[in-house]
Amino acid sequence: MIDAQFLPFVVAITLLSMTPGVDTLLVIRNTARGGVRDGVITSVAICCGLFVHAAVSALGISLILVQSAWAFGLLKLAGAAYLVWLGVQNLLGMRRGNPLPVAGVDTPRRNVPVMLPIREGFLSNVLNPKTVIFYMAFLPQFIAPSDPALLKSLWLAGVHFVIANLWQIAIVLLVGRAGTWLAKRWVSRVLDGATGTVLMALGIKLALQQRP
Repeated sequence: MIDAQFLPFVVAITLLSMTPGVDTLLVIRNTARGGVRDGVITSVAICCGLFVHAAVSALGISLILVQSAWAFGLLKLAGAAYLVWLGVQNLLGMRRGNPLPVAGVDTPRRNVPVMLPIREGFLSNVLNPKTVIFYMAFLPQFIAPSDPALLKSLWLAGVHFVIANLWQIAIVLLVGRAGTWLAKRWVSRVLDGATGTVLMALGIKLALQQRP
């Protein structure tokens, strides 16, 4: 599985993982909401979606989605609606003005069920049509004709999983260290408002974006 193309893949996927996007924003949002545990679970859930994209890319489903206008449009609208929904949840949190939970700070802690960050992280990745297109265009460059396409795709997704998690969990820890500051009510409201606005804007932009 490790060949001459492996190092270029690692370099490229590391740089791409460090590029800010929806995943980074969601990790920051959930860490601020529920602490380090919430952020780490979100990161792992996001990266689990990579295996889905790798599998559908290897099996050719990605090609069908891209070539079929209605299928791609449906996936795009589903992803856009989910981002808008997440943004609305943040704006509602800003309106309520609930302080963020921080260990050691005398504020009421938000009770965040484990399945919530799992669902949010996994769906935000799986429903992102840009990731579908990216994996379809990117992974084949590192798969030789003699390679077993599905196994090699899942292997590369596994490498991406590790690298992306290392980067995102580093962000989680940085946000966690700023916990006392984030616990202030006005900071919580500003963060909820800004994050919610950006998520909604990304969702609307995705919905209006022309099919590539």
